[in-house]
Amino acid sequence: MNRLQTKFNDEIKTSMTEKFNYASVMEVPKIDKIVINMGLGEAVSNSKVLDEAVAELALITGQKPVVTRAKKSIAGFRLREGMPIGCKVTLRGARMYDFLDKLVSISLPRVRDFRGVSKKSFDGRGNYTLGVKEQLIFPEIDFDKVSKVRGMDIVIVTTANTDEEARELLTQFGMPFQK
Repeated sequence: MNRLQTKFNDEIKTSMTEKFNYASVMEVPKIDKIVINMGLGEAVSNSKVLDEAVAELALITGQKPVVTRAKKSIAGFRLREGMPIGCKVTLRGARMYDFLDKLVSISLPRVRDFRGVSKKSFDGRGNYTLGVKEQLIFPEIDFDKVSKVRGMDIVIVTTANTDEEARELLTQFGMPFQK
């Protein structure tokens, strides 16, 4: 069992129950999954870009990414339906907690001029979205082997009903929100 999972079971459940007055421990919101998405517009003209991105995402998450394809054709972007335009990974269970631990304790502090993540990125249903501008903040990525800096979207899906509950949950997991 990993560090954050143990912390959730031992400390976070009890403090959340006290703060929000839940009748049962089963009402306490938990993190359901983490989805990491890398959109690659340039994959339309250069297919090598996609292979590199898939390899990097696999290194970061420890799981093989799924290639996402265009849902419809857009002539302005020279895009046809079914063309590969990105990749994504859905993490659950132990891998999810490992990734969250790495993100909060190692990767986010490595961001230049980091002042915390935005409090406004909740969607109203207790899910949190975070954009990362470069993949270099992750320790697995070798700086010399990177051909192009790519960003990614990280979506943390929780079972919380409100943004306030989700914010409290993520804060207790150690997410560095802006003051």
